[in-house]
Amino acid sequence: MLKIVLNCLIVILGAAAIACGFNLFLVPHHLLSGGVAGLSMLIGYFTKFDISAMYFIINIPMLIAGWFILGKRFISLSILSVVVTTWILAWVPVQSVVSDPLLASVFGGVMIGVGAGISFRVGGSTGGFDIIGSIVTRYRDFPVGTVLVGMNGLVILAAGYLNDDWNIALASMLSIFVTGKVLDQIYVSHTKITVYIITEHTDKLLERMLTTPRGVSKIKIEGAFSHTEKDMLMTVTTRYELVELKRIIKEVDPSAFVNIVETVGVMGSFRRR
Repeated sequence: MLKIVLNCLIVILGAAAIACGFNLFLVPHHLLSGGVAGLSMLIGYFTKFDISAMYFIINIPMLIAGWFILGKRFISLSILSVVVTTWILAWVPVQSVVSDPLLASVFGGVMIGVGAGISFRVGGSTGGFDIIGSIVTRYRDFPVGTVLVGMNGLVILAAGYLNDDWNIALASMLSIFVTGKVLDQIYVSHTKITVYIITEHTDKLLERMLTTPRGVSKIKIEGAFSHTEKDMLMTVTTRYELVELKRIIKEVDPSAFVNIVETVGVMGSFRRR
């Protein structure tokens, strides 16, 4: 229970960082973030619609898709992040902290990247294109930040065309680039992890682990001191999926011995078919 509360507090802190990055750095200079936030800003700049309301509305279909593909726990934290971000966007006044648009783009990008990164670290996201990025990296070996930069670039191109001001578009692109790099430094989901699990509940654990997109190998081992035969399960996963795997292990066999090793590279099929 304490862990759940701590994770929620971290997500709320991340949402606050993101909202402040928007209202204190990007929005005052009419700069764009990427993804859903960028679309919301674009609509807000050219219409009378409120940016916070559009941010919430556009996120709804993304959250629904994530609910079925990524799981309830991941999306529950994402929903919390979207709701808190929306509330803080409406509450924090739009006020420029710096006068230089380039400085605003860099520091706004850092704040947004930190907010998104710490949310990912506890198994959640900030909604929107972050969910799409997580879905892509679940099935393809791409860094989350790189996926987001690619998708967000489309939003910036639209902004440059509609604004007819490529200086704003390029400054916005810089902000998104910084966000992606900070996110990858804090949350490196594309890093492979090999997990060795020695358990006395092999069948129950296998049943749960085989619901994940990664394969599992079962190896017979013998304790050098006790000479007791046991099973060791081995799987290669990502840092993002490691959060869920740890939860499964704790639920099935809290006394299991688990060795987690960072993997340099993988050859062959990484995803179970």
